[in-house]
Amino acid sequence: MTALSFGATVLDASHTRFRLWAPALGEVSLEIDGRPAIAMMARGDGWFEIEAACGPGARYRYRLPGGLAVPDPASRAQADDVHGPSLVVDPHRYPWRNAGWRGRPWRDCVLYELHAGLFGGFDGVKAALPRLAELGVTAVELMPVGDFSGSRNWGYDGVLPYAPDRAYGSPDQLKALVDAAHDLNLMMFLDVVYNHFGPDGNYLASYAPHFFRDDLDTPWGPAIDFRRPQVRRYFTENALYWLQEYRFDGLRLDAVHAIGDPAWLDEMAAEVRSTIGPGRHVHLVLEHDGNEASHLRRGFTAQWNDDAHHALHVLLTGEREGYYRDYIDATRQLARCLVEGFAYQGDPSVHRDGRPRGTPSADLAPTKFVVFLQNHDQIGNRPFGERLASLVDREALEAAVALQLLAPSIPLIFMGEETFDERPFLFFTDFHGELATAVREGRRREFRHFASFASEKISDPNALESFDCCRLASTGDAGFYRTLLALRRRIVVPRLDGARAIDGEIIGPGAVSARWRLGDGSMLTIAVNLAAEGCPFTSPEAAPFYASRAGALSRHTLQGRSTVAFLLAPP
Repeated sequence: MTALSFGATVLDASHTRFRLWAPALGEVSLEIDGRPAIAMMARGDGWFEIEAACGPGARYRYRLPGGLAVPDPASRAQADDVHGPSLVVDPHRYPWRNAGWRGRPWRDCVLYELHAGLFGGFDGVKAALPRLAELGVTAVELMPVGDFSGSRNWGYDGVLPYAPDRAYGSPDQLKALVDAAHDLNLMMFLDVVYNHFGPDGNYLASYAPHFFRDDLDTPWGPAIDFRRPQVRRYFTENALYWLQEYRFDGLRLDAVHAIGDPAWLDEMAAEVRSTIGPGRHVHLVLEHDGNEASHLRRGFTAQWNDDAHHALHVLLTGEREGYYRDYIDATRQLARCLVEGFAYQGDPSVHRDGRPRGTPSADLAPTKFVVFLQNHDQIGNRPFGERLASLVDREALEAAVALQLLAPSIPLIFMGEETFDERPFLFFTDFHGELATAVREGRRREFRHFASFASEKISDPNALESFDCCRLASTGDAGFYRTLLALRRRIVVPRLDGARAIDGEIIGPGAVSARWRLGDGSMLTIAVNLAAEGCPFTSPEAAPFYASRAGALSRHTLQGRSTVAFLLAPP
């Protein structure tokens, strides 16, 4: 297990070493609850260190010269919320049941993204695992759990990225969740945020303003300065921390296009690979709005394919506002996604004022791309958080789901999709005072340019109702997804290693077909028609192993709102 450069390290039952990087200060004190503050020793390059007579469970803070007491930026747990004391945690104390777990190969992956708070915390997620395993999910992806201000948040406003938020449970409860997943042969993934800190509870500027750049901004404020070795180390160790101390099987890195030094990504991935070693499956997945494919050739497992989502969304809904302006030619763009990965590979983007977006990706295997019809962003960043089940025709949606789950790319399901839940997923926070007002008004300004929403009232993200209404329905039939995932597991997954696209074509308005040569030499063909009218389609010389509805294919016509899939044996 990698020793952390930052934070509290338990030396034995009654001794702990504390380390803080505070390059803007000449002195710092350690304050353990119930004891006088003690001066920490300066170790050079902005580091302060001290060993103290305390063990696991001790509450502590760092006292700055002006009197401000701050939590540990590498706190493993907080006693209360982000403004309060940190807790000393012994990472070796949890008794793992599955110490020999080595993970599962990437080809097996069917991701299920969920928000732990809406499931009732870590224990609630644990209770749901048998149902997800029975559905055919193989990997549960938690939205970020790093400590944030308040009791409810999407997780992207976290300020203490090493501390699981107490609203969800303790560190041991999170480890018990991972352990329970491994009991069921499920992988566990964690969404991590390395591009910014949240707006409330981030004290770094008080003692380490060097964490941030003064020449580069992000949508959330000054960019993090990854040019500094201490900053690089802080986040590299965070990745290793979740993979080693908590035994997560993979990480999803949020919005890495907002990281000012992309070389750090490859450096971090290389260290993860060399540290974890070849005996364990660990997966690193990127979200990158710039469609930068180079990282997928340098240690990253896969990348979210926003292009595939956007093209499918436009074909299903007809929406053309915002970034969907770039998908006027959605049928062609979907065909390109199925064959080459990204639709934008250096093409000019109307949404970005004509600037080019993306890099070539046609050489990459289809499993390098995670394809989704919905996720937290694509639902929750709508003004009213509507899911596709409440927006589009059910047969068309089922046809799109069939394409997603049977194609050789890696599918991601957002919580509730499997039962076609129509409850919204809204943006929610738990801020107060001026910050709450700023977030509420900013949210409403964000949608003022959408003509269809201009006269509507956007919900207050801070209202408890905005959180509660997002809870999933307690019942629902997941049979459609279960059937498709069983087919994927039986027919597609065993042949995924070495799969490559052959070609794709437009067969009608809103209709495409694509072919892939799978690893055993067999050929997978999928045709999807999301339009209402049928279109010509000459099927392979075989019966489809799946059709999304009865009569989907007849007399060389693929009916509207239908998907068919074929598997031809090797020649």
